[in-house]
Amino acid sequence: MRLLSRALRLRELGSRQASSGRLASAQEYLGPRSSGARCWLSIPAVGPVSSLLSQPSVTARIMRPDDANVAGNVHGGTILKMIEEAGAIISTRHCNSQDGERCVAALARVERTDFLSPMCIGEVAHVSAEITYTSKHSVEVQVNVMSENILTGNKKLTNKATLWYVPLSLKNVDKVLEVPPVVYSRQEQEEEGRKRYEAQKLERMETKWRNGDIVQPVPNPEPNTVSYSQSSLIHLVGPSDCTLHGFVHGGVTMKLMDEVAGIVAARHCKTNIVTASVDAINFHDKIRKGCVITISGRMTFTSNKSMEIEVLVDADPVVDNSQKRYRAASAFFTYVSLSQEGKSLPVPQLLPETEDEKKRFEEGKGRYLQMKAKRQGQADPQP
Repeated sequence: MRLLSRALRLRELGSRQASSGRLASAQEYLGPRSSGARCWLSIPAVGPVSSLLSQPSVTARIMRPDDANVAGNVHGGTILKMIEEAGAIISTRHCNSQDGERCVAALARVERTDFLSPMCIGEVAHVSAEITYTSKHSVEVQVNVMSENILTGNKKLTNKATLWYVPLSLKNVDKVLEVPPVVYSRQEQEEEGRKRYEAQKLERMETKWRNGDIVQPVPNPEPNTVSYSQSSLIHLVGPSDCTLHGFVHGGVTMKLMDEVAGIVAARHCKTNIVTASVDAINFHDKIRKGCVITISGRMTFTSNKSMEIEVLVDADPVVDNSQKRYRAASAFFTYVSLSQEGKSLPVPQLLPETEDEKKRFEEGKGRYLQMKAKRQGQADPQP
């Protein structure tokens, strides 16, 4: 209780010091650290709001059986949902750090995310989020995920992701508000962030315009064809899927997308499959409570040991006759096939039949070769 009262005192006195521009350390108010077996409260120095918000936000939780597949590997969608939650927390905090209209940060895009190492039941996921750039109407958040074996204490990096959020007014969720600026430690950070912002903005527009097609079922498909493994999931958006303001959490959508992609991959190779990476996920429009969403997945490309699956999310506002069905999100997921011992297995080769399927196969092959060359370039030692 004494520690709590001191912490509250720190908060009160710290706010006064912040207004005068003077920094104050936790130790100044809590006293010197005791050498006894007491709990030590770590509180960052109190300073300007923009400085405090640059501190990473960290969350953690243990992986349970319902987070994993039958082989004990945690679903990629579970990891993606935790990543989005961490990003939403820190970006919403930042966007409400100044006086003005209150808002909630909505996910607009997730850059390519690689699953560097599998996470298993019983391990603890540590998710760290940090704001790395702000434009006038968007926030870039870098998220890292570490897994911890709490029996041995060993930790390993499993994911690194970059997410983009936009602040939506609580009074009108169709209104995008301005983002408070952040203070950069180096001028180069702002310039590099601006380049990333312009690049993702251009790619989002290009992706939106080329995502008009629909996945149609085919009767009696042959094995290893696109039609054989393609899958769809229909979901009615309820209150538990949404923010307090009536639109779906980005993490909920990503988890459903990964679930459908996993079904497609499992149908194609009939083995244990895991998410290897996710290409950029673009959120083209908000999904509101009461909508019926259709998440469709189809195989686009296979290499010797990987599968690329395109996932499309369409929203049908059944309670609103004034709005038609629309494309809400899209992404490419890459999966690998594993043996019972966790070894990589060969993937059955996809047999594209139609001209559209052959075109998508070649586009997928191009993405695969481009990413393969990029990985090899990063692995080569610098001269």
